[in-house]
Amino acid sequence: MKKNIFFLILLILLLLEVSSCNSDEKRIHPKFAITRNDLEEMTSNLPDRIKASILSRPQVFLEYIMEMLKEPQDIFQLIDKKHSLPSNYVPGDLVSLQKYDLTTSKRNLYLRRILMPDLLAMAEAARIAGTEIILSSTYRSFEYQKRLFDYYVKTEGIKKAERESARPGHSQHQLGTAIDFGSIEDSFINTRQGRWLAKNAWKFGFSLSYPRGEENITGYKYEPWHYRYLGRAACYLIRNFFGNSQQVFLEFYGKNEKIFKEKLLNP
Repeated sequence: MKKNIFFLILLILLLLEVSSCNSDEKRIHPKFAITRNDLEEMTSNLPDRIKASILSRPQVFLEYIMEMLKEPQDIFQLIDKKHSLPSNYVPGDLVSLQKYDLTTSKRNLYLRRILMPDLLAMAEAARIAGTEIILSSTYRSFEYQKRLFDYYVKTEGIKKAERESARPGHSQHQLGTAIDFGSIEDSFINTRQGRWLAKNAWKFGFSLSYPRGEENITGYKYEPWHYRYLGRAACYLIRNFFGNSQQVFLEFYGKNEKIFKEKLLNP
């Protein structure tokens, strides 16, 4: 009897080990308890081209997701026509740009401290390439954005104002991580600064918020001057997996952030 029990226990342990090995084999990244089926389900609502891109390189995709999970998660907060910030929201780490070697079109501009190393690195790289990037608008308070939106409504009408300016609480500028560069007009993309940013900003963690042809997705007209800081890992994913669509990426990440955290092994 004892011998039979011994062999039964041994068999159970062997089966558990085999099951564990099979489970490990199904994982598509050693740091995530995520299978291909899991990832297929998570990406099921994405456009086919984006889903196919992720599933063709799942390990690379999850590697950059892991890097994102190391960052303060508030920099990925979705702010758009449906998602807003409270009127009293003010980032706790705002710093004056007058303290830094940056070119601005006006005084009293502020941004979050967290993005300053990458912004300074980007400005330096642009100068080395013979381009000076100019910051025209940065952090805006709820009250400032209200005055700006009301001005657009008064001068342009509500329909045009809705395309060109965010309602108070719905502006990325209130996050303290959005920047308007240069002339703030469509012709900006044809300037040396505009072309350099379009090609290189993502390398330093800055993503174009409102790309050409995505007004039906973002709710805003094309703005070649408006970038938001999301960090280098997120910008790599946006460029290489999401077709440069910041909006689609942030919606996806916001929906799945909790799952990624729960599935991350030994964070």
